[in-house]
Amino acid sequence: MEMENGGGVVSAPSEKQEQQGASYTYWVREATADAAPLPVPKKLSRDDILSNKSQPTTLGSVWNRAGTWEEKNLNKWASDRIKELLTSVGSVEFSDGKAEITEVSNCVGDAFLVTVRNKKRVGYNYELTLKVRGEWNIREEKKMVKGHIDIPEFSFGELDDLQMQVRISEEKDLSKEDKLLISQDLKMFLQPVREKLLLFEQELKDR
Repeated sequence: MEMENGGGVVSAPSEKQEQQGASYTYWVREATADAAPLPVPKKLSRDDILSNKSQPTTLGSVWNRAGTWEEKNLNKWASDRIKELLTSVGSVEFSDGKAEITEVSNCVGDAFLVTVRNKKRVGYNYELTLKVRGEWNIREEKKMVKGHIDIPEFSFGELDDLQMQVRISEEKDLSKEDKLLISQDLKMFLQPVREKLLLFEQELKDR
């Protein structure tokens, strides 16, 4: 197509020429003195590669890297530790006598550590029977007395509510009032026993 332009003739570009002339414009940065240098490729060392492959610290077993769910039985450790702690309470003094825990004759329960989503949780529940032995001055006469302290089931975080039930062995020369007095004395073991179980609970949490 041709057009007149002040006496001259100008040819309009054809459709093919328009398509050939279409292009994209790129902005190219020219290097200047204050420009930041272009990044330079760096070859990774062996230490770099090993560092990238390292796994974050996880709780639980090696096979459970995701830390999704794992339960560990701690019954053996917990039972042995409870017995060790309670028999170390020592002698407790009363107004008319003293007594000590000689044995944990019954220690039934469970203790466990659970890993859930890489978070550790512990728990336990136990019931105990403690053998006790002591001596009391009753009517100006020293009496040797044996008995049991039963501790009903208790669980993690419930030691403030710990309870005791005392059973005095059959003693023919003890009156009902004497046994009641001795039973009240033996309940003074509650506080030292609770302190030992609190220590056990803390050790369980720290495992």
